[in-house]
Amino acid sequence: MKKVYTVGVVCLGLLIASCTSTTNKKATIEADENGVVILTDEQIENIVKRSYQYVAMYNVNNKFAIKQGGWNTIDADTKLKDHTMREIARPNNDSFYSTCMLDLRTEPVILFLPAFDSKYVSLMVTAYDHYVDVPKATRNGDFQQPEKILFYSDRTENYNGEPVEGVDEIYKTTGDFVSAVVRIMPHANDPDRFKKIVDEIGTIKIQTLSEYNGGKALPPKDTSFPDVGKTDLDVFKNNLLEVMQFVFNHLSFDKNDAEDRAILEAYKPLGIVPGKKFDPDGIKIDSKKFYAVAEKIQQEYLGKLSDPNLIKEMSPKMFKTKGLTDLETILTVSIIGPIGLPMEEAMYPNVTSADGKPLNAMNDYVVKMTKDELPPDQAFWSLTLYDKANGFFIPNDRKKYSVGENAGYKLNADGGIEIYIAAKKPAGVPEENWLPINRKDEEIDLILRVYVPDLVKMETWTAPVAVKL
Repeated sequence: MKKVYTVGVVCLGLLIASCTSTTNKKATIEADENGVVILTDEQIENIVKRSYQYVAMYNVNNKFAIKQGGWNTIDADTKLKDHTMREIARPNNDSFYSTCMLDLRTEPVILFLPAFDSKYVSLMVTAYDHYVDVPKATRNGDFQQPEKILFYSDRTENYNGEPVEGVDEIYKTTGDFVSAVVRIMPHANDPDRFKKIVDEIGTIKIQTLSEYNGGKALPPKDTSFPDVGKTDLDVFKNNLLEVMQFVFNHLSFDKNDAEDRAILEAYKPLGIVPGKKFDPDGIKIDSKKFYAVAEKIQQEYLGKLSDPNLIKEMSPKMFKTKGLTDLETILTVSIIGPIGLPMEEAMYPNVTSADGKPLNAMNDYVVKMTKDELPPDQAFWSLTLYDKANGFFIPNDRKKYSVGENAGYKLNADGGIEIYIAAKKPAGVPEENWLPINRKDEEIDLILRVYVPDLVKMETWTAPVAVKL
């Protein structure tokens, strides 16, 4: 016997910028005898595709906050990451991160940034919506002198956007829970410069506005966060509605943005709307079906990594602010590995096999580039190895996961390079140019990172391929 639910749709004006309507609406939906809402396959796929960016960023941001001991904290790298890194898929160890996890609900937070003696630094900001902004970068002449940036959101209490003496920039975010990540090239192969940069990293700090004005930070709100998933698929299986209700309550949506309207419309039949408290006894979904659809979509989009033309087509829309990207692109990057830089700051060409088959750790490979075929960077480049299934570094005793200026490399006599991916180091190959694998039936990924790419040259540049030995 089917059941019918009447869903009250709370005024979207509570959290949608520019919405002023206060009229409540009603919608009716059907559920089966177990209270599971009846949705078509098309509806489920639409919900999953539109949810991925939020699920991925909820998982990433909250995992980092948990690791760091809570919100309004900083975790600053002073050594390169290794294979124990599990908070995010496809991390890198060619740059240092200073990750500031900000809770902006009670009051603004001020970030103190030093000057850096590095050829590459950027500040990357994103909330649960996964839209990425880079308000500061060496490419634009920033980080030449110390600065202070104040962060707040539409829901920040005790602040209305007014100037603050001594603060250089006021930055309004799209969400209450935000990661502000300073990415720094550490110049690891230059010991003196490396030490100087590490010392500069140590001066990064955050203060609430109350602390900045000489008082004590206002007490944070008592909040029960939905559980994170070990993977994004776990959220689709275990607590998707709870996570999305929480996300909806802590983001600003724009009624004039088509993607914002679409995600809100997709969740209306499930009773998930901004400003509502999650009801664990309310509408239920077929979690197994949602998990299966999410897994299928994940595999489909991971497969797209092998299409360099598609990735090239998406590059101008990757890791952009709202309105400058599209669902297909943000879904792809959410699955490949959330949080990255837009193409002006970095590009991420995938290195595929010369024979068109998936790269597999049962084989050894070599990637060759002549001097003229090296990535056209204006800062630096690196090539990083991952297991394809999870996007994690492949464990090895040498803790060698990438080849590049920071991890080390050796050019040949002609200025080119040969990089070997092999279970054992081939004779005569420099240690710096060897990426170890574990001999087993496991698909692997090779991703280039080209920092501050020459966008004109990138138009005609072709990524190298991995040739099976």
